[in-house]
Amino acid sequence: MSGLKLTPLEKSWVMYDVGNSAFILMLSTMIPIFFNSIAGDSLSAVDYLVFWGYAASIATLMCAFIGPVLGSISDRKGMRMKLFTAILCIGAIGCAALGFMDSWMAFLVILIITRLMYSLSLILYDSMLVDVTTVDRMDSVSSSGYAWGYIGSCVPFVACLVLILGCDSFGITMSMAMTISMIVIAVWWVAASLPLMKRYVQMNHVEGNENALGRLWNTIKDSRNDRRILLFLLAFFFYIDGVYTIIEMATAYGEALGLESSSLLMALLLTQIVAFPCCIAFGRLSYRFDTSKLILVCIAGYMFITLFAVFMTTAMEFWMLAFMVGIFQGGIQALSRSHFSKIIPPKKSGEYFGVMDVFGKGASFLGTMSVSAVSQFTGNMSLGIMSLLAFFIIGLMLFILSTRSPSVSMDAEVLSDQ
Repeated sequence: MSGLKLTPLEKSWVMYDVGNSAFILMLSTMIPIFFNSIAGDSLSAVDYLVFWGYAASIATLMCAFIGPVLGSISDRKGMRMKLFTAILCIGAIGCAALGFMDSWMAFLVILIITRLMYSLSLILYDSMLVDVTTVDRMDSVSSSGYAWGYIGSCVPFVACLVLILGCDSFGITMSMAMTISMIVIAVWWVAASLPLMKRYVQMNHVEGNENALGRLWNTIKDSRNDRRILLFLLAFFFYIDGVYTIIEMATAYGEALGLESSSLLMALLLTQIVAFPCCIAFGRLSYRFDTSKLILVCIAGYMFITLFAVFMTTAMEFWMLAFMVGIFQGGIQALSRSHFSKIIPPKKSGEYFGVMDVFGKGASFLGTMSVSAVSQFTGNMSLGIMSLLAFFIIGLMLFILSTRSPSVSMDAEVLSDQ
């Protein structure tokens, strides 16, 4: 077993999680509240939740179409970092621009673009894992990324939270405080990415002149021929769909229930704090227990969380929900990423993570769409949340099947590449 101390390159890779996590923390906490303040007089509580969910669905659906092609292009020598840098810049500009919006419709348009850039950057970032570490360290390094992302993102978040909640004391309006906060998050996102941009070298890449779409089609066919990969992707499609939907809509759901904004923000900050040691713990447990068993534990945990959320009505219950999410959130994401990295050909990591994104973040529009549609048609938000339970049950069953399925030619290719 390799030591747990991170190398300089691994630390640089982890730092990008610190940077992008600041944006996603804002997206799950302050940005929904800011959107509510802009659209409060124009939208009802249910419509607020519905339009927020639809915006998330549009962004992730766009990523489902663009991500695989982007990943395929990034597998060419020297292309991954160029694409990563361009996407990062667009995302950071969009993040800063959100603070200047005063129309709820314009706000959602900019948000969709920014969310898309964020998601596309993660495809490239995740595919870098095969270049920055070794197979036996992937679980630990992947978990460290999420762990330090959770705790590191709290630094700008707390600063922005103090500014927003104390805007009167600083002699500025709430709108101005939010504008400054979005600029701070954008700068943090870029600054934390600089070490990776400086140190990363694309070691694994494809040779030849075959176009990106041709290679992507071959990758899809390879995935279909390997039951372990195919079943894992199908399982991931369902269980991570539920996870991302809970992340996306937690604050919006709490707002719609009438819970105080300050209580929601502090509870979700608790999630970040709890997630740090729990994510590190899952990474270390992976040296003692099979990764697949740990993923199953996380899925079961989220099934309980979903049931708990359905009956949640008070701020205290929301705090309990935030604590439980913190236990499993980082573990299920980090271990899924490293598990997939181990079963795919390293030279095609961009393509495979692009395909994975279709089954994961790119396909998570179904979760947000399910919550929004069921809530809208029934007029009951709890029934909308209940619909997520089916995603976790199906994901659990498919993942068990994937662990019991033999691999075909992929294993030999992975071993030869390593």
